[in-house]
Amino acid sequence: MNDIWWQTMGEGNCHLVLLHGWGLNANVWDCITPELATHFTLHLVDLPGYGRSGGFGALTLEEMAQQVVEKAPEQAIWLGWSLGGLVASLQHPQRVQALVTVASSPCFGARDQWPGIKPEVLSGFQQQLSEDFQRTVERFLALQTMGTESARQDARALKSTVLSLPMPPAEVLNGGLEILKTADLRQPLAALTMPFLRLYGRLDGLVPRKIVPLLDELWPQSESVVFEKAAHAPFISHPQAFCEPLIALKNRLNNYF
Repeated sequence: MNDIWWQTMGEGNCHLVLLHGWGLNANVWDCITPELATHFTLHLVDLPGYGRSGGFGALTLEEMAQQVVEKAPEQAIWLGWSLGGLVASLQHPQRVQALVTVASSPCFGARDQWPGIKPEVLSGFQQQLSEDFQRTVERFLALQTMGTESARQDARALKSTVLSLPMPPAEVLNGGLEILKTADLRQPLAALTMPFLRLYGRLDGLVPRKIVPLLDELWPQSESVVFEKAAHAPFISHPQAFCEPLIALKNRLNNYF
C-alpha cells in the first residue's frame, strides 16, 4: 500500500497543515517553518507522487485530497499553495478550522470572462514534459518568481527544493497540470462558512491579481491579502511578512474558541 510522507513539528496549540505546489515537496517551507513552529504544531506533507511520497501515479484532485486527509489531525488550519490550495479546499469542512490559500485560484485556467492561464500554455507544458522533462520543470519554477526583486535568488531556492529529492514521475507532473487546467471550485467554495484567508503576490504571473476583487465579491465571507512586491511564492521572497497574517489568524481562532 502506498503511503504519503508526513512530518509533524512545532509546539503550538493549533495544528497547521502545509500543502506545497506543483513539482515541489514539503522542503519548500523550510524558510518559514522555524518561525511558524513557535506558534503552531506543523504538519508537513509531500503530496502523493511528489518528493518522498513515491509509488503513486497520476491522481485526480479528489483522490489527492483523500490521501492527505487520512493522516491529518481531526482539527487544523489547512494551508495550500498553488496546486496545494485546490487540495486544501476539498477537505471536509468539519475537519477545517480555517482555510488558507496561497497564490492559488479556484480556477487556474482562463475561461469565458475569467482571468487565468491560457489552456494552450498548460497544454504546452504537458507536451514539453515528454520532450525535456527537467528543463520544463525549471521553466515553470522560473515563472513563479519572475518580477520580484529577489527573483534569481528565489528561483534558485525553488530549484534546490526540487533537486533535494527525487523528481516526481512525468505521469504525476502531467496529472498535476491536468488538474490545474480543468479544476473549477468557484461555486463550491462560495458556500464555505469557516474562516477563509487568501494570500497573493501582486507580481504573480500564474495567478493574475485581477482575480482578487472578483473573488472578494464572489466569496464575501473570505479575506484577501496581497503582498505588493511578491510573485507566486511570497513565503520565499517575504517570509516574515507572510507569517504575520497566519499568526494573526491563529490568535483570532483562539479568541473565538
